[in-house]
Amino acid sequence: MNETPKRNKVLRYKHISNSSGAYARPDDPLHDYMNILGLIFSMFGLMMRIKWSSWIAFYCAFVSFANAKTSDDTKQIVSNFMLSIFAVVMSYLQNPTPISFPWT
Repeated sequence: MNETPKRNKVLRYKHISNSSGAYARPDDPLHDYMNILGLIFSMFGLMMRIKWSSWIAFYCAFVSFANAKTSDDTKQIVSNFMLSIFAVVMSYLQNPTPISFPWT
């Protein structure tokens, strides 16, 4: 039989554990960017009473939570969520009319 040298070489399987999530890369800065954007938009929504800014802050907080690693600080994630929810609630308590976009 004519066997090739590749065929005789057996490689042992090595399991690579990815504890930070199935699709998250360790150098992926999306979580940090969304966290900062969420804080900026929620403060802007609170101070200027702009509803769409508060909703964008809530969206950024949700994306930041979805891309968070297990080693991240949970207090920061929870405070970002609470600030964005607070911005949405306060913007609707101060002005209960439906949302209006600046380009309409």
